[in-house]
Amino acid sequence: MQETGAHGTSAPPGSTGEVFGAFLKLGLTSFGGPVAHLGYFRDELVLRRRWMDDAAYGDLVALCQFLPGPASSQLGFALGLLRGGGLLGGLAAWAGFTLPSAIVLTACALGAASLAGTDGVLHGLKLVAVAVVAQAVWGMTRTLTPDRARAGIALAALALVVFAGSALGQVAAIALGALAGLVLCAEAAPARGDVPGPEPALAVPLSRRTGALLLGLFAALLVVPPVVAAATGVQTLALFDAFYRSGALVFGGGHVVLPLLQAEVVAPGWVSASTFLAGYGLAQAVPGPLFTFAAYLGAAMGPEPNGIAGAAIALGAIFLPGLLLVTGVLPFWDQLRRRTRAQAAMRGANAAVVGLIGAALYSPVFTGAVFDAPDFVAAVAGFLLLTVWRVPPLAVVVVLAGAGVFLA
Repeated sequence: MQETGAHGTSAPPGSTGEVFGAFLKLGLTSFGGPVAHLGYFRDELVLRRRWMDDAAYGDLVALCQFLPGPASSQLGFALGLLRGGGLLGGLAAWAGFTLPSAIVLTACALGAASLAGTDGVLHGLKLVAVAVVAQAVWGMTRTLTPDRARAGIALAALALVVFAGSALGQVAAIALGALAGLVLCAEAAPARGDVPGPEPALAVPLSRRTGALLLGLFAALLVVPPVVAAATGVQTLALFDAFYRSGALVFGGGHVVLPLLQAEVVAPGWVSASTFLAGYGLAQAVPGPLFTFAAYLGAAMGPEPNGIAGAAIALGAIFLPGLLLVTGVLPFWDQLRRRTRAQAAMRGANAAVVGLIGAALYSPVFTGAVFDAPDFVAAVAGFLLLTVWRVPPLAVVVVLAGAGVFLA
């Protein structure tokens, strides 16, 4: 058995092609959401391919849990960057992991007109969304709100989002949760989602100057596009801004993007609420990151650019902030993660995320899908299939889509 170092890789750097092939395999087979993806990555890249040891892998997982953005995609990008020796390796990993599901969802959106008559199937997909989001709330409550202080932060965030009912309320809930964490969670016992104790630094093939430039680009893209879009009225820039901002504000996993995207694309009328929820349910049936839901929305929306161009813009924009953040922070991570106040703020922000998802479970997910007793029974059945019987999400999609046809 090949030995590994105490905290590093166990094989020489690979090629961009090797990285793309490994992540294409993962992008075609990784069902089950971001938590499951972490297991797939460890099995394929740490245990089978021995790209690095468990200590180095745990360090990367801690970083991706600490930052906003799609954790599994950020982790994949970081793994590709380290294995491929630079940014091309990271991009190869992202493309291999992301494109399979993005292509499928774009094709489904382009064929949505042919599905217009299948109201039962679309309703069943909305019920899938109820079951999946309920599962996310259940799991995140157990891991991110293990004590009274964090449960209180989650409840306050839920109330704020429900009564504010806007994207501003969602951002305020996360920010206030982080502030509350500084006060209430400094001495809290670690939860399963918390950043672990410090480890030796990773050997990152990027300088701190490069990291600082990438972080500056992240901030500039968060500030400049909305100002220019408001001044010019260019829809392409408004589309980029909506998805970039949604990707930049996601804490706690892919399901958090649901209320953010709903506020960005349904509220202005770009996508109907029915199309939005049906697409979210369909996204549960494909492997890879949940953020590829953005490709569906970009292709399905009314105002141009839509279709393939809209899918490409939305997909790139929603992933870009998370990838800029993880790449920019990597050179500074070892020093940052030692700060206890940063960890306390993240505990509070993660607890607020639970409230955010709980509010989304109520509206638009539950109110847009459950209209009578049979709908409620079907949604609860889907939840139990996922949480108690551990049925794969793809099978739950098939079951509830069939139930939707029957109920119709």
